Amino acid sequence: MEGFLVDVGDLTKLLMAKEGLRREDDIDNKLAYEFSDCLWSIIILSEKYSIDLEKAFLKTMKELEIKLKK
Repeated sequence: MEGFLVDVGDLTKLLMAKEGLRREDDIDNKLAYEFSDCLWSIIILSEKYSIDLEKAFLKTMKELEIKLKK
């Protein structure tokens, strides 16, 4: 979990750079890496805690779609 938090922090810095709030070289490649790294952490954590991530994701997206239609 601590590693995931570090990865989210790194992702935050890169997103700030993408928005012009920080300086960073090769932003798009670094962003792709960090997004993938964060996704990996989420997958590993969901497996550790026996969460069916696909099922949870689809349920959440359906709920969000309903909320957005209101």
